[in-house]
Amino acid sequence: MVLEMKVPSPGESITEVEIAEWLVEDGDYVEKDQAIAEVDSDKATLELPAEASGTITLKAEEGDAVNVGEVVCLIDTDAAKPEGVSEKPKGEKKVEAPVKEVKTEVKKESTYATGTASPAAKKILDEKGISSNDVDGTGRDGRITKEDAVNAVPSMGEAINVEGRGSSRSKMSMLRRKVAERLVEAKNTTAMLTTFNEVDMSPIFELRKKYKETFKEKHGVSLGFMSFFSLAVVRALKMYPAVNSMIDGKEMISYDFVDISIAVSGPKGLMVPVIRNAENLSFRGIESEVKRLAIRARDGQITVDEMTGGTFTISNGGVFGSMLSTPIINPPQSGILGMHNIVERPVAVNGKVEIRPIMFVALSYDHRIIDGKESVGFLVAVKEALENPVELLMDNEVKKALEL
Repeated sequence: MVLEMKVPSPGESITEVEIAEWLVEDGDYVEKDQAIAEVDSDKATLELPAEASGTITLKAEEGDAVNVGEVVCLIDTDAAKPEGVSEKPKGEKKVEAPVKEVKTEVKKESTYATGTASPAAKKILDEKGISSNDVDGTGRDGRITKEDAVNAVPSMGEAINVEGRGSSRSKMSMLRRKVAERLVEAKNTTAMLTTFNEVDMSPIFELRKKYKETFKEKHGVSLGFMSFFSLAVVRALKMYPAVNSMIDGKEMISYDFVDISIAVSGPKGLMVPVIRNAENLSFRGIESEVKRLAIRARDGQITVDEMTGGTFTISNGGVFGSMLSTPIINPPQSGILGMHNIVERPVAVNGKVEIRPIMFVALSYDHRIIDGKESVGFLVAVKEALENPVELLMDNEVKKALEL
């Protein structure tokens, strides 16, 4: 019996995926539930497990965009398992012996569609003054799609290639293309402004120095900065609910819960998993959830559901050394808080100059529904909570708040 393996739906609203990498080769014997491919959707990279044991025949190539429900491989379930073939651990990639590289030139066969732009794409290219001959189409048979036209930029001339200087061209993953599309959408469709402030991190440093080891021994996770920032954001959102709102057409949707998206860097690019109901979580709860989501993002196991539905975002550029930045809103959300690196700076304290660990923070917001008063007030509320965490985040009961 030959089983047709079709692309399952990775989540609501996703109609197309891209074959990022085959983990097996054509003709291999595969075991049921063995990971045979990695597929990219516009939200995450997911593994495709074999639905049965047998010999596999691949029907799509790496880099191909395939529709949900389309057949990507065949599995002959009547095929006998070859002798000497041991079951491959789930998800283990095939390790190949090094082979001698043979350079071959593949001539791409031109078709009627190659270089042809769709009517919508042609209109956009004409407005930009770009010839369709200068755009590489990603559609079927090289056809130029509307997305290709939107992303096309006028050529500024090609770089001069001399000996010792090279260049390479690679196709962006579907996830990377979707991130780029959403960033441009955020810039073009929101009235985005950014307000800044600075935070004296001394009180948090003192708390972490005193309780960090005990916290880790008791709960198995570190007492990091994210729990303090998340709880400070929860408090500020309760004070300024417009920041926890979104625009839907001509209506504004406000939420009485806080789902915080946290921007993390994964192997396939930026991931934004969501901490659900952060308003109900303690320091331990948030740190545990941050660790869980970060590990899943790092290992490529994060799901679409885990990255969908946040109401506010926190981005920590400080881990990469950023001193100050203007984070871009994660649509359809209306606000994002940017954390940055912590640097010892001289500051005036009670008329005297002292050296304190200072972090610059930034709030980017959609001015269509958030006024300047609310945005500045929100960021000041975050600053106040971070500079006085014992009173404002722990109700003056540190050990109880940390569950020690």
